[in-house]
Amino acid sequence: MNHEIFKLESSINYSFIDKELIQEALTHSSYSNENGQDIFNNERLEFLGDAVLEILISDYLFARYKSLSEGKLTRIRSMVVCEEVLYELAAKLDLGECLRLGKGEELTGGRTKKSILADGFEALIAAIYIDGGIEKVRKLILPKFISYIERAFDGSNNLDYKTRIQEIIQKDIPGKKLKYLVYNEDGPDHDKIFYINLYLDHQLIGRGEGKSKKAAEQEAARNALISKGWLND
Repeated sequence: MNHEIFKLESSINYSFIDKELIQEALTHSSYSNENGQDIFNNERLEFLGDAVLEILISDYLFARYKSLSEGKLTRIRSMVVCEEVLYELAAKLDLGECLRLGKGEELTGGRTKKSILADGFEALIAAIYIDGGIEKVRKLILPKFISYIERAFDGSNNLDYKTRIQEIIQKDIPGKKLKYLVYNEDGPDHDKIFYINLYLDHQLIGRGEGKSKKAAEQEAARNALISKGWLND
């Protein structure tokens, strides 16, 4: 684990004072479930990291876009603080290779699961916050979100896949209806995964999964855009 921690610290350009803290941030609940409940996992850190990220993004948006209404600021924030963006940033850090996973999760591809990587990234944010303070998080983490914020502001953010596919349908094939249906739910209430099918009228055009119905719908919309040849990013 020491090698993985050193690799991650090098990637984010930050050396933790409390190494147990970063180890906790990299420990998935499946690992603690298999190896003893006395081992802390990253769920509590994930909770804190989400709050820290929201305040930093909100503060940046409030200061940067002085003419935007509350509704527009909220929409931009929701497009940036989402599973898809967190997953992409985690993947860029090779965060999946650093995680401590249970054997079962390892065998089912846990190191590349969007929900696990997104949660791990939020836990990492919390670990930096506790270890180095909010200004350290602002310096190290906020810059990673700037391009996503700018894309959301100018309307070129390709991460709002639901809006994108709806606009295409309304323009090119009016009269057709999109419908998102949950076809399965998996996991305990505190860590549930939702599985969604996206239909165009009665035709299945995309499937998605995520830790919330909204996240699963976004992935289903993205996969539909890809299958139809409508996604060029």
